[in-house]
Amino acid sequence: MKSNDLLTIGKMADTIRKRKNGERVHFIVNTHLHYTNVCYLNCNLCAFGLKPDHPHSYTLSLEKIEEHSKQISEQPFTELQIVGGVNAKLPFSYYEKMVRTVKRYNPDIHVQAFTAVELDYLARTSRMSVQETILRLRDAGLDSILGGGAEIFDPDVRKVISGHKTNSDRWFEIHEVTHNLGIKSNASILYGHIEKPEHVIDHLIRIRDHQDRTQGFQAFSAYAFQPDNTKLSEIFNLQGKQTTGLYDLKILAVARLMLDNFPHIHALWGMIGLKLAQVSLQFGVDDLGGIVKEEAIAYSGGHKTSGMTSKQEFIDIIKEMGRIPIERDTFYKEIQRFE
Repeated sequence: MKSNDLLTIGKMADTIRKRKNGERVHFIVNTHLHYTNVCYLNCNLCAFGLKPDHPHSYTLSLEKIEEHSKQISEQPFTELQIVGGVNAKLPFSYYEKMVRTVKRYNPDIHVQAFTAVELDYLARTSRMSVQETILRLRDAGLDSILGGGAEIFDPDVRKVISGHKTNSDRWFEIHEVTHNLGIKSNASILYGHIEKPEHVIDHLIRIRDHQDRTQGFQAFSAYAFQPDNTKLSEIFNLQGKQTTGLYDLKILAVARLMLDNFPHIHALWGMIGLKLAQVSLQFGVDDLGGIVKEEAIAYSGGHKTSGMTSKQEFIDIIKEMGRIPIERDTFYKEIQRFE
């Protein structure tokens, strides 16, 4: 992490990428549902979550979710990611009905929903165990959970950037319960704020150790911090200061080298841009993620990347790098190969 020899780091990471995934580069045809931006956590890092009395706050009614579910049933999506704020006023029945509604109109779609943070507060406010919470959501149609909310595990950094958000031990506990139930998830990091190299490495080691125990993580994603409109930006004067492409590539390459027990490293093109995501394919990355629609969280933080790209654009940029585009499902099963 402290080295400036990015090309050598990238070459090493690319060697591991090829060893694990050959020349295949994966992507998925998916979409998002942000059911609420009301959040009671008040994290310094976030521009998405708003108080319920904010003029731009919203919570989708179940009728609106039904309408959305009908709309996506007419599209070729294979995965729906559901994520929102921590809205303490929503009853548990809302979440069950939301997932059931999606599945009723899209029985074949994979519902990847809720971060460990959402599940933590949902379990607490419903006075249920994490296991009971997840089992009831699985019965409603939940297929896997999201990897967000990890941020940085170091407690001193975490206290500054995300305050009283679910702590790292609880984050891992929720993923362990999930994995022990046979439900997969992903892992992530939020970088580009106040972290130092040792915090990044500590974060990756903790994730790697957990994966050794459960083998429940499918992929690792790196979220570049979007500073605009956040309290953290005001505190540390970060307004308008995006991460550099060099740092983005280094994070991904080091993750590929550190996380030897992870099958896939995922570049979030919506955060770092499509061109840099293409370059990252030479720095250990084998997954470009989804043809995303309605990605609101990065946009709230000031990122202006378009919310959706085309399948053909993914295919073209992958082929330009001399790789084989693979349309996958959530479990990385091959749907179509574009030689």
